[in-house]
Amino acid sequence: MVRTQIQLTEAQAKGLKRLAASRHLSMAELIRQGVNALLQSKVILDGEEKKKRALAVSGRFRSGKRDISKNHDQYLAEALDE
Repeated sequence: MVRTQIQLTEAQAKGLKRLAASRHLSMAELIRQGVNALLQSKVILDGEEKKKRALAVSGRFRSGKRDISKNHDQYLAEALDE
């Protein structure tokens, strides 16, 4: 294992300590479990996953406009001005 140091707010430390005691675990073990949950979640997306998701939604929506490919910059600027 690698030793590391973190800073918690008072509320975080108290809450973590209570939760650890109720589960009969150390605070360090709860933190490790939290890190594992974060690493296994889909919160962290690599470039390939982002590309895959973008392509999956491509073409699924309709604007009613037939010149999007030519005037996409203009439409984007208008949408950002709103």
